[in-house]
Amino acid sequence: MRRHFKTIVGVALSLLLLGWALRDVSLSEVVRELRNADPVLFTLGIFIAIAGFAIRALRWGILLRPLGVAVPFRPRFAAVVVGFAANNVLPARIGEFARALTLSRITAVTTSSAFATLVVERIFDAVVLLSILFITMAGADFPVAGEIGGIDVRAAARVIAVAMTLVGLVLFIMVLAPRPFVRFAEGLLGPLPEKISRPILAALHSFLAGLGVLRSVPLFIGSLALALLQWWFTAWSYLVTLRAFGIEDVPFAGALFLQSLVSLAVAAPSSPGFFGPFEASIKIGLGLWGVPAEKAVPFAVGLHLGGFVPVTLMGVYYVARLNLSWREVKHSDEEVEEQVDGPVGAAPGAV
Repeated sequence: MRRHFKTIVGVALSLLLLGWALRDVSLSEVVRELRNADPVLFTLGIFIAIAGFAIRALRWGILLRPLGVAVPFRPRFAAVVVGFAANNVLPARIGEFARALTLSRITAVTTSSAFATLVVERIFDAVVLLSILFITMAGADFPVAGEIGGIDVRAAARVIAVAMTLVGLVLFIMVLAPRPFVRFAEGLLGPLPEKISRPILAALHSFLAGLGVLRSVPLFIGSLALALLQWWFTAWSYLVTLRAFGIEDVPFAGALFLQSLVSLAVAAPSSPGFFGPFEASIKIGLGLWGVPAEKAVPFAVGLHLGGFVPVTLMGVYYVARLNLSWREVKHSDEEVEEQVDGPVGAAPGAV
């Protein structure tokens, strides 16, 4: 019931945002801009975006390494593609569950273990994306200066960027020194009633258990470096595609800002494929650089479809190749929930 409610809310929000994004642009204008886009630059931009999935698969290998099971690149890449294809065609944002299920079917890693590493991946993504977003806002290339509602935009962005850096440092400490961190938290929460402190500490213990896969300085730094490389790659795909549509005034810092804004926007409930939040966030982001809707929206549609179609087709291929079914993928969250209370580790079987 909760899944159906979330799906209904997501579809409704997507329709509202898509309607807002398209209200100032006619379909004929969108088609004309798509036809006039530089085919070489457009293809290169989409190729760079798809190559980013390979970087994500490399990065996942670091997170999986502490499990003690050899996981080659190809099954990792296949699972990544199936996960993103699932988000494109199925409701309820089950991509991470689908990734975990797929990997468990073709390697010796359990679904729950694979999913735990994806939780850590999402934490890194959130920290990196928010940091990039506010660092670019604090830069001289960001077009909005002065005050909005009495708040200095760049000063506020600098404060938040520093705060996100501190969050990253705290995360680093939590990974490398979990027991001292727990003792510190226990002392901090000591004055509070037990009914308040106990659930907080229980959640902290669960969170630290998930971070255990990175209890190594080289793994932590390697994962962070690949996360930065992955989003840097994505920003280049945005920049090249912007140039394909003749949008020249947005610098690389703007592309970094835009891909961060879009990535955070599509985290909200939406329809399969993130239609609506994707286009609306690009329209808002490019509007800061003075890009009119009749240029911004066709770019958003082209970039969205350019990534959506090949990744979905690749996902369909891998689901068939790996003898999975879309029904299994659709209910992958149920398998994760069944395993999550059991032991986390590697299951027997050959890779």
